[in-house]
Amino acid sequence: MRRLLIVVPAFLLMFVIVRTGLLDFSYDKFTFNKLSWFDNTALVEHLRLVVTNDGLTDMPKKCLVFVVNGTAADNNPVIDVLGRHGNGCPGDKPSADKLFSVKVDRSERTLQTDAGTPGSFRQLQP
Repeated sequence: MRRLLIVVPAFLLMFVIVRTGLLDFSYDKFTFNKLSWFDNTALVEHLRLVVTNDGLTDMPKKCLVFVVNGTAADNNPVIDVLGRHGNGCPGDKPSADKLFSVKVDRSERTLQTDAGTPGSFRQLQP
């Protein structure tokens, strides 16, 4: 009985931490640093968190696809954000539609997005 008094609240606490996204946010804070801006994989994982937390899309994180237009050597890549449909994501027919784009300035560590206003970019908080 004493074990249940410890295990059940601990389980509920972990459940709340995972469901609220606090675990993802904490992981990003510890792992995403100044050099991560030059690593496309780390940058995409950071953007996945930023895009969903800022409410730019209501699609689940697992249904977002990021297409990096440029190389790691390119200082200002444009990243297209696609939303997958079907196969466990919202929608019936399997497809991937472009939602918006994100411009990255690696040296200044800034992001701009055209979410909601295609072609007109605005500042996004990294």
